[in-house]
Amino acid sequence: MFMRMTFTVAVAGASGYAGGEMLRLLAAHPQVAIGALTAATSAGTALGEHHPHIRSLADRMLEPTTTQGLAGHDVVVLALPHGTSGAIAAELEQTGCDPVIVDLGADHRLVDAADWQAYYGTEHAGTWTYGMPELAQVAGATQRERLASARRIAVPGCNVTAVTFALQPGVAASIVDTSDLVAVLAVGYSGAGKALKTHLLAAEALGSAAPYAVGGTHRHIPEIVQNLRAAGADDVAISFTPVLVPMSRGILATVTAPVGPEVTTAQVREVWRAAYADEPFVEVLPDDMWPTTAMVAGANTVAVQVAVDAKAGRLVAVVAIDNLVKGTAGAAVQSMNLALGLPETLGLVREGVAP
Repeated sequence: MFMRMTFTVAVAGASGYAGGEMLRLLAAHPQVAIGALTAATSAGTALGEHHPHIRSLADRMLEPTTTQGLAGHDVVVLALPHGTSGAIAAELEQTGCDPVIVDLGADHRLVDAADWQAYYGTEHAGTWTYGMPELAQVAGATQRERLASARRIAVPGCNVTAVTFALQPGVAASIVDTSDLVAVLAVGYSGAGKALKTHLLAAEALGSAAPYAVGGTHRHIPEIVQNLRAAGADDVAISFTPVLVPMSRGILATVTAPVGPEVTTAQVREVWRAAYADEPFVEVLPDDMWPTTAMVAGANTVAVQVAVDAKAGRLVAVVAIDNLVKGTAGAAVQSMNLALGLPETLGLVREGVAP
């Protein structure tokens, strides 16, 4: 079968953290040629002013984000603020071009328009193919099969990714009670974006841990529920609390759920290992090891460990991911590869960066 050697990719929102991480991965992708790089207020500046670590693209100038600049590429990546991708995607479609469009924002993740309106407060832009190849499905096509024919891809939220990987094997195997879930996540500051806000300044953040979106208000909650229902859950209720901690990138998620008295640590580890045995980027760690964010920094890896707290009658699942890689850009590249008919792992690494 003939396979194209190079696909052109444009990135809108290239000056932000998500756009920059996408470019870092694409710059090393053997079958990608990077096309237009666009931004809003940063248009007219060099990419190196915003991402000096991406040396091969440092002298590229950022253009204004227009449909004319994005049209004509094989792939368009939208690394834009929530609520803005829908309009640009609609304008691109009106030009007659049909690129694969990969949305790193939230606009097209949710199936239920009422959920979008409740958590985001605007009109729902529609639902695209969900960009998590490993998503468990109780019936129908696998998520990989859906992505292989996708032209519009919605990349998952980073916190959602961590919680989904923590729980979905137990949901699919019907050994956890999803009506009483508790998730507490330590999140690096890059997850809050690049906007200049007082609470994101180093003077405020260093030496401090700060919860946010407490009390069921975080916008990732309906997406978590949606994923667990896809894996087979009926009644899902989750207490979800993210905490900003003084690190630049990474998520460490600790998720607990009730289990029956007959369920043991050995049993749940067997279930999780079987569920992820063929996943190239997911590793259930050895019995005496627990995930850390340092394990996965810079990598597209998901590190997982599970145990049963018998006295509390609860499963404890801990997951570490890099929020910018597996939580955003890495998932986007995986999904893009599938949509283009390329090997899913192309351009992605499991090895992290240390120290």
